[in-house]
Amino acid sequence: MTIKGISYDTLALLLNMGHESHPREFAALLGSEEGIIRNVDIIPGTIGGSSSASVLFDMIPLNLGHIGSAHSHPNGVIRPSEADIKFFPRTGSCHIIVGYPYEEDCWGCFHADGTRRELTVIHDE
Repeated sequence: MTIKGISYDTLALLLNMGHESHPREFAALLGSEEGIIRNVDIIPGTIGGSSSASVLFDMIPLNLGHIGSAHSHPNGVIRPSEADIKFFPRTGSCHIIVGYPYEEDCWGCFHADGTRRELTVIHDE
């Protein structure tokens, strides 16, 4: 499925999740409806730490149709780490990083190989 954008409300939720979990990282998986990222799933057993977050892959339900992941970087660096680039291909093709101070422009979207990708923010009516 081609991902065309992310719902403004979903992006706001991810930024708020980063803010609420700060100074620890959070991690979640993303789902889409008609090519728009609208779903955020927290997987049971996910662990957030001061420098990383871990998802227990054995706990991911099979039929949720994840298209990627989202996580926070409390240090404010909006680019994938080496660990992120190893994690991304396991969870899909569209990955969002939100960073401190978690304002509207404190995020980026990346392909599974860690290269930046454009993602339109969709304002729902």
